[in-house]
Amino acid sequence: MTTQPVHIAGRPVKLGLAGTGFIGGGLIGLLEFREDFALSKVLTRRNSVPGVDSEMLTSSKQELAESCDIVIECTGDVSRAAGVINAAFDAGKPVVTMGAEFQVTLGTYFAGRGFITEAEGDQPGSIAALREEAIDMGFEPLVYGNIKGFLNHYPLPDEMHHWSERNGISLAQVTSFTDGTKLQIEQALVANGLDADIAQRGLLGPKDESLDVSAANMGRTAKAMGISISDYVLNRTLPAGVFVTGEHHSSNPNVLRYLKLGEGPFYTLMRPYHLCHLEMFKTLRRVASGGNVLLNNSVKPRINVASVAKRDLKPGTIIGTAIGGFDVRGEALRFSEDPFAVPVGLLTNARITRKVDRGQTLTWSDVDLPDCAATHIGMALHEQRLAEMKMLPLAQTK
Repeated sequence: MTTQPVHIAGRPVKLGLAGTGFIGGGLIGLLEFREDFALSKVLTRRNSVPGVDSEMLTSSKQELAESCDIVIECTGDVSRAAGVINAAFDAGKPVVTMGAEFQVTLGTYFAGRGFITEAEGDQPGSIAALREEAIDMGFEPLVYGNIKGFLNHYPLPDEMHHWSERNGISLAQVTSFTDGTKLQIEQALVANGLDADIAQRGLLGPKDESLDVSAANMGRTAKAMGISISDYVLNRTLPAGVFVTGEHHSSNPNVLRYLKLGEGPFYTLMRPYHLCHLEMFKTLRRVASGGNVLLNNSVKPRINVASVAKRDLKPGTIIGTAIGGFDVRGEALRFSEDPFAVPVGLLTNARITRKVDRGQTLTWSDVDLPDCAATHIGMALHEQRLAEMKMLPLAQTK
């Protein structure tokens, strides 16, 4: 069934929500004050959810999809998300996500099957929205940027437990933010969805420079490459926002200087915040009014997020949590650079089959993946890319 955006008038748009964590729970609280949107069902494994009547809870993905006009997926779990979105498409419903992890891991498979878009509010959606504004104003984007204040590729568990409790978010979330995995995933999604590239494996990530200097230097890099790039800056003094850097050939440089955009030729537009579920309604209105996709991983992605060992891993080791755990972290790279690098989003509950050293990139032959729909989809996408590159599976090259 072809899934299309919906167009609704005269009644609230019915939302089916999968996920009741930080994003989903926040969205539920906001809906109390909205007249244009209303919950139909909430998919959850819990017996109760604050702010939701018990009859609105369901454990059935199909019931969720059939109850609503738009499915919102924010479980934070790649495998669960695949099941929810598959049910939504079977029911002919569009999907709005706030799950860059799912998008980069499996989103390409679903982008070819129905309407799926990332929501404004998390960095990828906010960058995509800022890009639309920049293009409307005549800018030609060269850099799609994320602003990060702190990174530590090897955070300690005690530190992460402290920050998890202090900030009221899960241990996996705070760890993936700290070790850079979430950032690498976000910028991979931006590159894939906006037909951009990356300058190098792991991104450039200039540190402790002014935004204008860092962004202009990355603009020169993109200009030399002949394609826009997705990247980030690392600077504690900057706000937790996003930026787009580009050129503007149709406006007088003196006018742009007067408008406080600097000397050029590279101009940076910065949005000093991203407000997660508070901004999701902008994307929901977009979809409800028949608008187009804001951002998804595309059907022809360039960028993978590989798995890099954070410690020596012995055969038989089970990776309990991949994204936000203490065994591996994610690193963006082109599929063409290492076609056999296994995506970090598939490694939860995987078993290590041979010794992997700290700092080593894991391949498909280094792990046994769990037998589930997400693994099957991921393997199918992997085999499809190898076929497109006219390469044999790794097992057949030995």
